[in-house]
Amino acid sequence: MSPLAPVGPAPTPLALDGASVDGSLYTEVTDLARHAPGLLSDPLAAWSTAGLVLLAVLMAAGWWRARSDDAARMAAALSAPLAAAAAFGLNDVIKALVREQRPCQTLHTVTLEACPAPGDWSFPSNHTAIAAAAAVALLLADRRLGAVAVLTALLMGVSRVWVGAHYPHDVAVGLLVGAVTGWAVGRAARRAAPAVRRLRASRLGPWFST
Repeated sequence: MSPLAPVGPAPTPLALDGASVDGSLYTEVTDLARHAPGLLSDPLAAWSTAGLVLLAVLMAAGWWRARSDDAARMAAALSAPLAAAAAFGLNDVIKALVREQRPCQTLHTVTLEACPAPGDWSFPSNHTAIAAAAAVALLLADRRLGAVAVLTALLMGVSRVWVGAHYPHDVAVGLLVGAVTGWAVGRAARRAAPAVRRLRASRLGPWFST
């Protein structure tokens, strides 16, 4: 009589083998990061956190500047944090479907940032998607602030590969997810201009107009 097979769920195969896409490029970047001088490496590593802080400041500045503009521009400015939240939610759904392991887990590389635990999926990059969504929504509201935000989002993507948290394709798709989400939310938000006008006429008026 043959022994019983072990009972338990079969392992779920990864839907995407990131190492076969651009694993060599990822390894080159992380090797460069480890050997780069601190004047270059430290600011890029810090940008993974500092970039999101700057984006929050830019979104607040967009709201403040829109107080003296028309209602549609204010609605677009207010949509930036909503776009960031929507991109985060959509990105998490994609992560759960694709289930790509972090490159530092698959390639066993030494990285600047501590390697996330198995099951903390890599594709696409949440940081990059959030940053891109906020940047594009802000660009629709305020071109000057939006231009700075777009540069911030691009540097965010670079920093996520630099510290070893993501493959380059994780970042590229994160930028795409975020940009599309930010554009869709920002464009739709302009339809909320009548609601902004009502808010401007209410007791909350000083928060939405000068």
